[in-house]
Amino acid sequence: MGFKSLISSKKMLSLVAAFLLLGTNLLMAQEAPAAAAATGDAATPSVWLGPAYYILLFAVVCFAIGIVGKILRVYDLSQQIQGKKPINWHNVMGVLCLIFLVAGMYGAYWSFTVHGSMILPGAASVHGKKIDQMFWTTTVLTMIVFVITQILLFTFLFRYRYNAKRRAHFLPHDNTIEKVWTIAPAIVLTILVIFGFFTWQQITNTVDAKGETASIDVDITGHQFAWELRYPGTDGKLGKTNYKLVTGTNKLGLDFAVDKNTYDDLQADTMVLPVNKSIRLNIHAQDVIHSVYMPHFRVQLNAVPGLPTYFKFTPTVTTAEMRRQEGDPTFEYLVYCNKICGGAHYNMKKVVRIVSEAEYQAWLATQKPYMTDQVKKDLKFAETKPAAKENRLALNN
Repeated sequence: MGFKSLISSKKMLSLVAAFLLLGTNLLMAQEAPAAAAATGDAATPSVWLGPAYYILLFAVVCFAIGIVGKILRVYDLSQQIQGKKPINWHNVMGVLCLIFLVAGMYGAYWSFTVHGSMILPGAASVHGKKIDQMFWTTTVLTMIVFVITQILLFTFLFRYRYNAKRRAHFLPHDNTIEKVWTIAPAIVLTILVIFGFFTWQQITNTVDAKGETASIDVDITGHQFAWELRYPGTDGKLGKTNYKLVTGTNKLGLDFAVDKNTYDDLQADTMVLPVNKSIRLNIHAQDVIHSVYMPHFRVQLNAVPGLPTYFKFTPTVTTAEMRRQEGDPTFEYLVYCNKICGGAHYNMKKVVRIVSEAEYQAWLATQKPYMTDQVKKDLKFAETKPAAKENRLALNN
């Protein structure tokens, strides 16, 4: 029996070696394209770069672990047959729990140090600081609970692993413990929810505490694959739009015939905003769902076709100040689309520039109106066409 077990063990070891060799070859195949790219060797084929590579590698690792487990099982049986003391699996599992605890805590630390460097940049808006405060409050509380519960869980698994000399005490029911672990989390979560509710209510309220509305209205309209910007003219009001009027020359569908406020509406390629002024973004979409995303200002809201939405915020840091803070003279705020809206989704962004009030007024004076010469010609044609038709009817009569 021991000889057969030895033969089986050798076969399993051979299988493990074969799968490890396969895994090594897969890793080399994965690293080869990267090395070729670094050395400029374009002749090396790019293989195993898709998800199939990782799925296969995961299967190889799982199979190898399973084979190692079978080998240990065979070894354990051979020890029992020979009258020797078998493996104490309870101790093994207890030690593995401690190893898993240490590895997991290191993983959490690594995630905070590596992924933590990829968090949002510093807030450059009034409400952005409130959102950050809410985020960090929730994160700190949940991380404290996470660390305590994981340490208790795996420490208890090790400390109270099975021991034939120790008798377990069963507590099928304890009202005090159940009250503590039910009421305490409920209170904490209730506080977080209420805190978040009032914070979000302040952010989404369109009128501030003084009863003042937004200083500036800006329309931002998304379509595949660009943002269109519209500013009010000297009257300070944006004219009405109608999606049925969208044409090549009237790309936003401004209703010039109904609303005279449209006559001086301005178009812009860059979103320029004055610092410390309340801004209301009127958000629209013309085809599919897009999403206005301005990470520095903590602004994100969907642009839904047929459902106008809005977001009000107050920028607090100019582009020039942020360039000094970042040490980057080319820094620009950006507005992105945060919904995958098609093949060129990645290209859907515009520069956002925060300037002083004087700079904003000077920039505004240089922007072109939507009422272009071509639009004027189209409107004149629309007005004269019915008259020409009536003249022809009169001549025929």
